[in-house]
Amino acid sequence: MRETKIGHFSERLEAQAEARKALLEKFKPKPTVQPEVFETRAQRKARELEEVRAKRAAEKEAARLAAEAAEQARQEAMANDEELQLQLKRDDRKARKAAAKAEARAKREAKSAARR
Repeated sequence: MRETKIGHFSERLEAQAEARKALLEKFKPKPTVQPEVFETRAQRKARELEEVRAKRAAEKEAARLAAEAAEQARQEAMANDEELQLQLKRDDRKARKAAAKAEARAKREAKSAARR
């Protein structure tokens, strides 16, 4: 009679065995992610450093190409601008005349100084 209130002895044993299995399941090792997936701190730092270097190199190359294109455009604009060409010729001639004048003055002063 007592067995019907509490449950059969075999039911209690089964419940106890299930509880023991559940408790032991906690301690079993869980399947882990493969270790190749993880990268070490040094590997991650090296990878990030490579990414930064590649990015900077690309930016530097883009800036160099942009500067080269701008210089080429400036050269073309200067070559196509007749007014600018004339101005450059005038400036060059003025510089040559000023140099010749300074040279003549120096020669004259040297001659004058030699007489004294």
